[in-house]
Amino acid sequence: MTRELTQNKIQKIWISSKDDKPAPPRKSGGGPHLANPPTVIVMVGLPARGKTYISRKLTRYLNWVGMPTKVFNVGEYRREAVKHYSSYDFFKSDNKEAVRIREQCALAALRDVKIYLTELGGQVAVFDATNTTRDRRDMILEFGSENGFKIFFIESICEDPSVIATNIMEVKVSCPDYQDCNKTDAMEDFQKRIECYRVNYQPLDPDNYDKNMSFIKVIDVGRRFLVNRIQDHIQSRIVYYLMNIHVQPRSIYLCRHGESQHNLQGRLGGDSGLSTRGRKFASALAKFVEEQKLKDLKVWTSQLRRSIQTAEALNVPYEQWKALNEIDAGVCEEMTYEEMRERYPEEFTLRDQDKYYYRYPTGESYQDLVQRVEPVIMELERQENVLVVCHQAVMRCLLAYFLDKSADEMPYLKCPLHTVLKLTPVAYGCKVESISLNVEAVNTHRDRPEEVKRGPGTLIRRNSVTPLTSHEPTKKPRIDSLDDSTIAELTPAPLTFCATTNGALALTTQVIKTLCTYL
Repeated sequence: MTRELTQNKIQKIWISSKDDKPAPPRKSGGGPHLANPPTVIVMVGLPARGKTYISRKLTRYLNWVGMPTKVFNVGEYRREAVKHYSSYDFFKSDNKEAVRIREQCALAALRDVKIYLTELGGQVAVFDATNTTRDRRDMILEFGSENGFKIFFIESICEDPSVIATNIMEVKVSCPDYQDCNKTDAMEDFQKRIECYRVNYQPLDPDNYDKNMSFIKVIDVGRRFLVNRIQDHIQSRIVYYLMNIHVQPRSIYLCRHGESQHNLQGRLGGDSGLSTRGRKFASALAKFVEEQKLKDLKVWTSQLRRSIQTAEALNVPYEQWKALNEIDAGVCEEMTYEEMRERYPEEFTLRDQDKYYYRYPTGESYQDLVQRVEPVIMELERQENVLVVCHQAVMRCLLAYFLDKSADEMPYLKCPLHTVLKLTPVAYGCKVESISLNVEAVNTHRDRPEEVKRGPGTLIRRNSVTPLTSHEPTKKPRIDSLDDSTIAELTPAPLTFCATTNGALALTTQVIKTLCTYL
């Protein structure tokens, strides 16, 4: 029998009812239900090839578009199992005890991947490790088959010595393994670590052994790509994203239009022009841009009058994007919040309950807006220096992507008028500078109502990179205890530097235990 449909009041979408009762509340943040099984993205490649950079950046993107995604970095599991790192000897293939620890750490990470995808509402897990041998990759394929997960490999290949050296110096020498070492010794040790992996490295083989697997090879930091057997829209989306990003130094400048007449009146949306102070800001922005002396700066605006008037004052070419128009408030366009409360009291209350998913009648939600500005993000990733003159809700969406903010945080990010935010991509994130141009303007920010609390079942869509962030209130240890007590009695390797008081390997009291039972 066909079930009745009822309309969700917040999102304005039709959902099925059972026994004439509304469907149960949304889970895991309310994103769309996907028919595809969960996906495990498996990184492949030698150390210092940008695997963790790709993992984190891709995870940030997938979370932003609404696919709950988390990185599981096996190196972090290893650092919990082996508290003090001594030298590259730990990564030699003939160091049987260390090999055993590394294998157990990989199993521990896969255990957590399974929990995340089957119990915690995750849709995509990124297994961030070298995975350089066919045996390891075959084991992961078997793990995926047993649990009904799709497996997609991303192999990063680079033999440019300058790129590798830069990666080691910017990221690796500052990692916990080398916290007590000078940079020269750390660089030397890490290069020897790479050679330990190179001995047994078996690249993905698209012509024979791996021809039936789904993967992409990223060659020389995006100079070339090889794509094999893409099987669904998630894999296709991943490939498209990876083919658009680059690592060249650049800065992205975000600002809102100058203060508008509607801003002065506290009205939503509309297409009013600049106020007197708004025009003053436009002139100040022109001076600021000139002082930056940016090479080949591109300027983007929306198609609304207030942003175009702001860009006109710059006296430089600019490009109009309809995708950058302010969020559509539907029937509430050009109303004040007080007028909205009086005419649509239920809508006003619903919006405060869930601002990200709330859709204005005949208008848009922040969720809709993310989908609309996705092409802007993709183009920003392709470009170098760009100034985007946009609107409050649009700027929040862009900021949430670059700063890895959750859906819950996005609608409350502060984006004041007459302030420029300079975003500079760095190794695993983005540096932000807030620059006020000292032109007064009204405050259009509304804080989250104190009485509105996030529900306990909400899965925050954030780049949950272990160990920096986690959706659990209390961090759980990844590793409980070793399954072989003899590993705790590892013979210390010869110490060349970074000596610890306890020898080459000092194990934590909580390491791996009977991990295979979880898989």
